[in-house]
Amino acid sequence: MIKNFQGKTAVLTGAGSGFGLECARIAARRGMNVVLVDIQQDALDAANAEIQALGARTLARRVDVSDPEAMDALARDVKAAFGAPHFVFNNAGVGAGGLVWENSVKDWEWVLGVNLWGVINGVRGFTPMMLDAARQDPVYEGHIVNTASMAGLLTPPNMGIYNVSKHAVVALTETLYQDLRLVTDQISASVLCPYFVPTGINKSERNRPAGLAAEKPTQSQLIGQAMSDKAVGSGKVTAAEVAQKVFDAIEADQFYVFSHPKALGNVKSRTDAIVAIQNPPDPFAERPEIGVGLRAALRNPA
Repeated sequence: MIKNFQGKTAVLTGAGSGFGLECARIAARRGMNVVLVDIQQDALDAANAEIQALGARTLARRVDVSDPEAMDALARDVKAAFGAPHFVFNNAGVGAGGLVWENSVKDWEWVLGVNLWGVINGVRGFTPMMLDAARQDPVYEGHIVNTASMAGLLTPPNMGIYNVSKHAVVALTETLYQDLRLVTDQISASVLCPYFVPTGINKSERNRPAGLAAEKPTQSQLIGQAMSDKAVGSGKVTAAEVAQKVFDAIEADQFYVFSHPKALGNVKSRTDAIVAIQNPPDPFAERPEIGVGLRAALRNPA
């Protein structure tokens, strides 16, 4: 929970676009020091120039969040520049689709590296620093927000590798919340579970490392990419609106942050089936035409 943001420090990964950039804009307007982290240098440079123009003190670093040593170095740089941060947004993420058995080892390493290990490295690098600051200062306020997805609470087909990464982030963040409650009242945590919001995540391949280059895409992966492009591109809720929800949650110490609360009906259906020891419900119950089309495309490839 943070009540007053003025003069405090925010660290944001994936800050070159989407939720990260929108949160950086809000942080700057609220008088925070802003640490911008991204893998795409041109986007990072543009974001840094914009946030500085808003009057914020900044630190910009090109970092692969999946690299523990790089994230450790980032934590040291942040401490040297601004001291312990107050708001850490472990937000960098990539998307991937396809039938779960068709994902290559390199697919798994890339998606889990960014989506899960990026969060692990951020939590591991900054939480001890924040706890130390809280012990030294009784008025210190800190909050960690990890970006998961509605795919962290659901299991939509043909995107299993992404689901796995985001379910892990939800579990990690719920545990982080409980662990923090054991040791301090000054630092809390939230998990962001967006649905389809235009952020650029559907163009993740642009930043895929050469060492984890994709193989020739399968039919299911091509279908998954096309569906993702359509769903993300047609999203009506903006990244700026979601970023405001993040700051509202920090102020209110609200754990779950949803871009589309109406989608929780699907979460309830899944949870009800678990409690009733029933098989997983039809994910296309509300939009059966999507399921019909997907099955036809996968069973009768052109």
